[in-house]
Amino acid sequence: MFAVTPFAFAHQAFATTITLPKAVLVGVLLGLTTYRGILAWLRRYPASLLLAALTVLLIATALTLVDAASRGPVLRESLKVAEYAGTFVAAYLCYALDRDDAPLVGAFAAAAIVVAVSALAQEVSGAPSGLYVGAAVVPRIAGVLEGPNQLSGYCEIAFAVLGAWSLQRRRPLIDVALGLIVCASVLTFSRAGWLGIAAVGAVLAWAGGRRVWPALRPAAVGLGAGLAGALGWAILAHTPGVLRASLEPSGYAGGVGNRTELWSAAWRMWRDHPLLGVGAGNFELDLPLYGLYGVRTHANSWYLQSLAEGGLVLFCATLALLGAVVAALGGANIVQRLRSASPWVVAALAATLALALHQTVDFLFFYPKVGGTWWLLVGAAVAALTP
Repeated sequence: MFAVTPFAFAHQAFATTITLPKAVLVGVLLGLTTYRGILAWLRRYPASLLLAALTVLLIATALTLVDAASRGPVLRESLKVAEYAGTFVAAYLCYALDRDDAPLVGAFAAAAIVVAVSALAQEVSGAPSGLYVGAAVVPRIAGVLEGPNQLSGYCEIAFAVLGAWSLQRRRPLIDVALGLIVCASVLTFSRAGWLGIAAVGAVLAWAGGRRVWPALRPAAVGLGAGLAGALGWAILAHTPGVLRASLEPSGYAGGVGNRTELWSAAWRMWRDHPLLGVGAGNFELDLPLYGLYGVRTHANSWYLQSLAEGGLVLFCATLALLGAVVAALGGANIVQRLRSASPWVVAALAATLALALHQTVDFLFFYPKVGGTWWLLVGAAVAALTP
């Protein structure tokens, strides 16, 4: 599941898509049913806490059907929450059944290398989006992910997993993956992604203590390579503006609006529908009603998206879910646990912190390649905590 989640190979079927990760998830869940009594393991704490939080999120998402102008997107988003719940359950039970870490870490590292190489190749072959700086167009790489911001979110999770395991034992495969994934993250030119990488690095530094420098040296090499590439584009563009030091929105938003417009629309949607919002998945459809014509995208913020589409009910359910993840993984002794817990727990806490910060200005869990990878990590981490 770690290996296939970044690769969709999507095919349309009725009103949804059939993807490789979905097919694998269904197969894994069916396989798990052959183990007698295994469902009882889901009643153990802290798995029960996260299942309860996911159930609340699913109910809150489905309730937005009440005020939704379009009901199909509500069903789609509800099923996505169910998919994430299934992903968590599969990862938790699989790791509880077999705690051999080597194949998991190897599969994740191999997938991260393919993701990073597919993105870095776009520096030459052309990227799906660009950063317009003066007369220059600087590529913003994405690889097999949907866009540069989505790639940066995946890189945060990958850096957390690979870095946490490198603290325990370095392997050449992990070293290569670490260097490539950090380099790719820099070249997404995602400012929130850079902040997320920094947050992961800070958590790993605390968890690793004196071991952090030798363990993360490959990541430092990747950071240097990425910064060198960014500097090269700055020289080519004849301006340091490519480094995006300014907080001003881009003058060209590629037909998806800019954050100022989208956040304003999200806020007004919530004021008009304070309790249950405009309906899950309806934000992009209702934008013309709020003055954004020819724009069809999400709110570029997980929190504003939940507030606009689900009102206070979905917003509180979203915050409760984040709180449940932190409580399950860290508890009251979260700082001490970072020094003694399994690398899966350290990685999950680091990735959760990074994604929680990043998604103030992006909505990454809309994309299963990011959200699914995070739930796989959380599931493995919760199983690692359970005797």
